[in-house]
Amino acid sequence: MKNTNLVAELKKDHGRGASRRLRRAGRVPAIIYGSNKDAIAVDLDHNTLYYALKREDFHTSILSIELNGSKENVLLRDFQMHAYRPEVLHIDFQRVNANETIDINIPFHFINEDIAHAVKVQAAHITHVRNEIEIRALAKDIPHFIEIDLKNIKAGQSIHISDLVLPTGVQSTTLLRGEDKAIVIAGGITEVVDAVDIVSVSDIPSLNEKKTDE
Repeated sequence: MKNTNLVAELKKDHGRGASRRLRRAGRVPAIIYGSNKDAIAVDLDHNTLYYALKREDFHTSILSIELNGSKENVLLRDFQMHAYRPEVLHIDFQRVNANETIDINIPFHFINEDIAHAVKVQAAHITHVRNEIEIRALAKDIPHFIEIDLKNIKAGQSIHISDLVLPTGVQSTTLLRGEDKAIVIAGGITEVVDAVDIVSVSDIPSLNEKKTDE
């Protein structure tokens, strides 16, 4: 991850009026909570946060916030933007404990879609059903993204969460709940008689399913 120097100051005044004054001064009100410690209200430089939020890895990295000469390891948990101005209104950070697992959403990176068998050979259309996955892992094991190679997907196939090979120490919270969901579907070509046939997601086989001889 590109280094981001986050320096926070304790928020001295509270309330909406105090927050408005901070924003006019180029600061962003924030909260740091978690790890069985009291939540603390702080503020940080607006421009540093604004441009950091544009980076994908900022949302999935362990961040270090300097506060009163000491440092807190945190994860970005939430932020609020102005409805129409390029302005960060508020941001939440969660303290990170090295011995505790964390649930966090990680984005997918899809590669080779333009040369996928379904697209290049079969002229099928690939649909991204979901663009991220919720994982559970220790802070040190959190990946910045999960890569999915679409090169070999064929028309009529799908990729489910259970098809993924996750990094060591990383679990899918969806699978832990006993659920399995489609991530990508390569729509097959349906035969038109009097109307277009509709193929449901449940009818599309996963890559894990073995084909039977006809």
